[in-house]
Amino acid sequence: MISILSASENWGIGKGGDLLFHLKADMKFFRTTTEGNVVIMGRKTLDSFPGGRPLKNRVNIVLTRDNSFEREGTVVVHTPEEALLEAERYGKEVYIIGGAEIYKLFLDKCDACLVTKVAACPEADAFSPNLDELPEWKMTECGETIEEDGLKFRFVKYERR
Repeated sequence: MISILSASENWGIGKGGDLLFHLKADMKFFRTTTEGNVVIMGRKTLDSFPGGRPLKNRVNIVLTRDNSFEREGTVVVHTPEEALLEAERYGKEVYIIGGAEIYKLFLDKCDACLVTKVAACPEADAFSPNLDELPEWKMTECGETIEEDGLKFRFVKYERR
């Protein structure tokens, strides 16, 4: 299982239910990486998508505490264990796509994390675990710096030691 996210210098990932950054190169990387696979997300992440609609060409598993929640085009589960069992059924790569609580819940089950590290530190109210401070994680790949809309960022891969 792989976590995929975009984070600021202090590992901020969102504010007010939205992403901190909207970078075309990052969105393209996310889309091409996750297409054809399984994504696990929280309900708030699903709600943040345009029209609250699930991502196309992916199995969308939504983890929520709300037992009455339903959304067309999604598989709704209510525990992390249920999400993992459901994900296994498809025989595809599984990506954890947020939000903050979901990243924390599944981090110990991930083998890798793909992080778009943005060299900026805007105000945030949602954060990912700081992989640079966790001894069980090691940066194994670091792409070249890219600049878009005045922001510098790079694609980084962390793997569990």
